[in-house]
Amino acid sequence: MDNFIKTEKFRGCLSGAIIIPPDKSLSHRCLILGSLVKDKIKISNLSLGEDCISTLNILKNSGIKAEFISKRDLILDSSKGFCEPKCELDCGNSGTSVRLLSGLFSSLPYKVKFIGDKSLSKRPMKRIIEPLSLMGSKINSNENKLPLEITGGSLKGITYYSSVPSAQVKSAILIAGLNASGTTRVYEKFLSRNHTEIMLKYLGASIITGHDEKGYFTEVKKSSLMPKNLEISGDISSAAFLMTAGAIVPNSKILIKNVNINPTRMGILKVFDKIGADYEILNKKTLSGEESADILIKYKKDLKPFKIEGEIIPELIDEIPILAVLASTINGRCVVKDAGDLRNKESDRIKTITEAFKMLGIDIEEKPDGFIINGGKEINKEVTLETHLDHRLAMSYYIISLINEKPMIIKDFNCTKTSFPEFSDIINSIKK
Repeated sequence: MDNFIKTEKFRGCLSGAIIIPPDKSLSHRCLILGSLVKDKIKISNLSLGEDCISTLNILKNSGIKAEFISKRDLILDSSKGFCEPKCELDCGNSGTSVRLLSGLFSSLPYKVKFIGDKSLSKRPMKRIIEPLSLMGSKINSNENKLPLEITGGSLKGITYYSSVPSAQVKSAILIAGLNASGTTRVYEKFLSRNHTEIMLKYLGASIITGHDEKGYFTEVKKSSLMPKNLEISGDISSAAFLMTAGAIVPNSKILIKNVNINPTRMGILKVFDKIGADYEILNKKTLSGEESADILIKYKKDLKPFKIEGEIIPELIDEIPILAVLASTINGRCVVKDAGDLRNKESDRIKTITEAFKMLGIDIEEKPDGFIINGGKEINKEVTLETHLDHRLAMSYYIISLINEKPMIIKDFNCTKTSFPEFSDIINSIKK
């Protein structure tokens, strides 16, 4: 068996101060929006996960210059603008890359072809193909999946109602709207992550946000972006794995430094409030328009069951796999609903989590838009779990191994490099 890890029963606690990787969502946006500045800017603390490197390489293959001046800091030079790529644009495993860059290249007068790995090639792209086509982009696909062939340029603004709140769909439309005639407006029933809106405001775009009887909206007009340096805080989606570990592994106490606490990403902390977890927010500050802080999390017995649904789901869609692990430790009935978008991630996360938890002996019931977990029982199963090349499943399974009484095998564990290449090193550094 290639590329797997075998875990053993963990008999200690987790203790120490850690710095998690830079926010992946912010890193993608710094690169993409930075490429539209038409000048040199410095991007500090860039994520080195494979997804963000895919975005960087695509920009470099399209005429944008980039030079690292330290491990995570680089100078992005877009002063000479874009050129037509001479190769296929490989997004690897990154849905964010293909969706946001589709918005960018829809607004440029080039013909490009996006490809991806086996997992990404199975993921649906209709949600971006539809609005970008309405704006005037010509897109050919493999039955609404990769590869995507895009012929861009001469876009017009539209008003678009997003049926499922999605920061990626919203961002693709807004990025295309920066170079479209007229006004582009996107409506959502619930507000999804607003990193793109915050960064566009910070860079001086013509953008307004608000709420009316039709829902939450963001509106952009054709804009030139100002050359401002960008600094990236830590990824709360990555922090969620360590926060959960600290909450469920007895006698643990972890300080996680410089975490992004954007209000549209605070769903994980709202859940921690519901269950009565022991945590503190310390040392708040602002970086490039985004709020960040340190999070101190301590183990606490007898956490309360939770139910998440509706408006909170877009705030924590990526954290649901690790919240399922949390639910498995809580004595009582935990419910996740209105999360049907989980079926469109790197794997069908509703199905794959259900299958894995049943193998572990956890009482879980699959629903079309989520699941119900009756937790609190000791986990005592020697199993081999498939990650389906899904990085968030791989890390979630590792966290559950810390409380499993038996050893486990986690297959294709190297997929964690997609978003959190330092995961194993950080976990090992705080094992006591």
